[in-house]
Amino acid sequence: MSTASIPLTTDNEFIARHIGPRQDDIDAMLALIGHDSLDGLIDSVIPDSIKGTSVLELCKGQGEAEALASLKAIAAKNQLFRNHIGQGYYPCHTPTPILRNLLENPAWYTAYTPYQPEISQGRLEALLNFQTLISDLTGMEIANASLLDEATAAAEAMTFCKRLAKSKAPAFFVSHHCHPQTLDVLRTRAEPLGIEVVIGDESALLNQSLEGYFGLLLQYPASTGAIVDHRALVQRAHAAGALVAVAADLLALTLLTPPGEFGADVVLGSAQRFGVPLGFGGPHAAFFATRDSFKRDMPGRLVGVSIDRFGKPALRLAMQTREQHIRREKATSNICTAQVLLANIASMYAVYHGPQGLAQIARRVHRLTAILVRGLQQLGHQVEQQHFFDTVSVVTARPVAEVLAAANGAQLNLRLIDGQRVGLSLDETCEQAAVEALWQVFAMPGQALPDFTALAADTGDCLPLPLLRETPFLQHQVFNRYHSETELMRYLRRLADKDLALDRSMIALGSCTMKLNAASEMIPITWPEFGALHPFAPAEQSLGYRQLTDELEAMLCAATGYDAMSLQPNAGSQGEYAGLLAIRAYHASRGEAGRDVCLIPSSAHGTNPATAQMAGMRVVVVNCDERGNVDVADLQSKAAQHRDSLAALMITYPSTHGVFEDGITRICDIIHAHGGQVYLDGANMNAMVGLCAPGKFGGDVSHLNLHKTFCIPHGGGGPGVGPIGVKAHLAPFLPGHAHMDNKHGAVSAAPYGSASILPITWMYIRMMGGEGLKRASQLAILSANYIARRLEEHYPVLYTGENGLVAHECILDLRPLKDSSGISVEDVAKRLIDFGFHAPTMSFPVAGTLMVEPTESESKQELDRFCEAMICIREEIRAVENGSLDKLDNPLKNAPHTASELVGEWPHRYGRELAVYPLADLRESKYWPPVGRVDNVYGDRNLACACPPMSIYQDA
Repeated sequence: MSTASIPLTTDNEFIARHIGPRQDDIDAMLALIGHDSLDGLIDSVIPDSIKGTSVLELCKGQGEAEALASLKAIAAKNQLFRNHIGQGYYPCHTPTPILRNLLENPAWYTAYTPYQPEISQGRLEALLNFQTLISDLTGMEIANASLLDEATAAAEAMTFCKRLAKSKAPAFFVSHHCHPQTLDVLRTRAEPLGIEVVIGDESALLNQSLEGYFGLLLQYPASTGAIVDHRALVQRAHAAGALVAVAADLLALTLLTPPGEFGADVVLGSAQRFGVPLGFGGPHAAFFATRDSFKRDMPGRLVGVSIDRFGKPALRLAMQTREQHIRREKATSNICTAQVLLANIASMYAVYHGPQGLAQIARRVHRLTAILVRGLQQLGHQVEQQHFFDTVSVVTARPVAEVLAAANGAQLNLRLIDGQRVGLSLDETCEQAAVEALWQVFAMPGQALPDFTALAADTGDCLPLPLLRETPFLQHQVFNRYHSETELMRYLRRLADKDLALDRSMIALGSCTMKLNAASEMIPITWPEFGALHPFAPAEQSLGYRQLTDELEAMLCAATGYDAMSLQPNAGSQGEYAGLLAIRAYHASRGEAGRDVCLIPSSAHGTNPATAQMAGMRVVVVNCDERGNVDVADLQSKAAQHRDSLAALMITYPSTHGVFEDGITRICDIIHAHGGQVYLDGANMNAMVGLCAPGKFGGDVSHLNLHKTFCIPHGGGGPGVGPIGVKAHLAPFLPGHAHMDNKHGAVSAAPYGSASILPITWMYIRMMGGEGLKRASQLAILSANYIARRLEEHYPVLYTGENGLVAHECILDLRPLKDSSGISVEDVAKRLIDFGFHAPTMSFPVAGTLMVEPTESESKQELDRFCEAMICIREEIRAVENGSLDKLDNPLKNAPHTASELVGEWPHRYGRELAVYPLADLRESKYWPPVGRVDNVYGDRNLACACPPMSIYQDA
């Protein structure tokens, strides 16, 4: 090669890194499908009515190094002050073994929700640890596997109390000592449901009747620091038939009487300070604990102990985990997710420190706070709280404005309470120097500072003696063994090795879009410039975040064709909810508050009807035809029937059945003609970016799953991000927040929801550019059609579009096989584990089917490996059909097969090799499931949701 031919500029290598198939592979895939070009294939898939609607500029993306440098320059605009704001968010140390081996480990962050328990035992054990941690510290009998944030957990507690309280009173009392962001979310959630939220001082209730309330929410310790004895109030509430929810601080509960011991019915809060960075507000794991008698009404996911087919202990998601999919508009919540990755960080923080370590951290934080208070009193300031843990409110002896100015000069953030008071919170990162810096801020000019050493020797605790904790906690072996880095590292590795995540194989889950979470996208989330900011820090300290969010909103508007975007919803469920609230508020602004009917196709995701009822809407189901499309005639009829009350249509596009429905523009026109708005679910946006734009072909609002189309990892079942895009007429009704220009309508605790993971999507879009994003959509469609074509002679493809093609996913119909062989869709799903694959989405949206979505990230080799596994399984089914394999004792009915099964006496009528090495290449790389098929019925009948004695594992 001559020197003149050597390129002097760097090409963007990222698109080829993100997209799996090479050009030769693409040509071969197209040939199988029967198309000469990618453009020709896409032209046959996208309906004519929506072609040309994309407004995405087909620009080139940046290379990985260049994009990281651009983002680093943005991050540098954030200012890292020491935060003493508190209000539910605290600086903390993420232990580096947890940072490296969990948060930064793709074995943990690329895993999917543990709906297939046999290949999820590691993260299920970590979540069981979390549930045990929460139950122990709160004094409650059962806890779930986490919720989205403290404020939304409080909202779930409110509706929980409404359902279960003996009192049928209309109002919910909320202490004004709760965090302000919690109050805001409660107001938002209560209004559509007709719940009256009464905010006041709970001390006044001791002399008032409680007959008007179905429930109470208290904060312990209070947001401004006080520790109050609530025992008498709880007794009075119960006497009136009301339930009591308590928002509590986990670290404080290591020293204080847990709410479960003074009668609380629900305990909730945030586990953020257990090792999870501030992250400008999220993602963080909330917790929710209650009484055992209420367990079947608890929102969210619940990990339970069951047994596998050998009788060995095995974990699984229990009971109501996906109940909103079944109960739909009768569901008690639309939550179908958890903050798994963050809950696991918190659980491992407790595992690493153990009960003594946690209590020692808490005592140290409290001691520093007590010394700080003594010094402030010496300086002439009044501290309002007699009893406190780590937070106080100070009536300043000098003007508040001067104190805040001095704090700003010292690069400290305090909490402004009002014109006379500021709030102070300490945390585990504070040392003596932090206390002395605060004294300096509060001191008058020339005033001598207190002597820290002298005060430390003379200052006692300021915890109330009647509320000191006497009950032990975290006595289970798991919290008392892994305290060295060596032991913790190996424990985390053992758990990860039990699981199947994207770092091992393709996860072809329909509607879930398990695509590459590139390392360059992930790196920025642990930068302190993004991780160490408090969500309520002054705006001038978060200019980098402001630029990031402004640019990301513009990127997402360009990808969708919408006019405005809100990044606040911190899950798809929250995005659905915020979208319907925007529609509801729009109608009300036009004097049409009576519009409350929401049309929803029968094929819709179960969260859609659940969300509609939460938004105060009446659900009317629209039929689908035999091809899985919306029955337009039925839609027309029901839109006309409800013309005067029609609020919205909720529709997924491409459809839940994996096709681009030709009638989508007509469907949107019908809804608009009858006065309604179109909510277009963005779960399947990965088929549309750069090809068509919902904001241009009829949608009024869409939520986007950034953890699907835009590469935020699933994290074992969370975090998610579900922003909404809207047309201009709905923009005034996007979610607001007390720390935004629009102060009303918050749906999440923090202004920008899970802000610290937004850099992932920014990096993805910046590196792909418009060209790459369009290419990704094209390849997603190509890959799905390739799989459909390879497998159609073995498994019927249930739904296709007009040209016999699918969108970015396809549904394989296994129902006929049940009749001919007795083999169920579950048997096929479990047999795939023996081939090293996570099963596609099982029995959704049609029972007895598998919905397959390969994504553009997977190479042709991986697609072929999956197809070969499915074809091999079909041959095994044929062997059952013709009698070559026994109808009951066959590799499918007994799948998955474990390594321990091989070493004992082999009881089956088929060989060991067929069981575990059905394809030759499995000998080179074999995933061994740690347990056999899990018994779901046993787990529900014998529900156990905390760490069992270690002996049951040893004895099994």
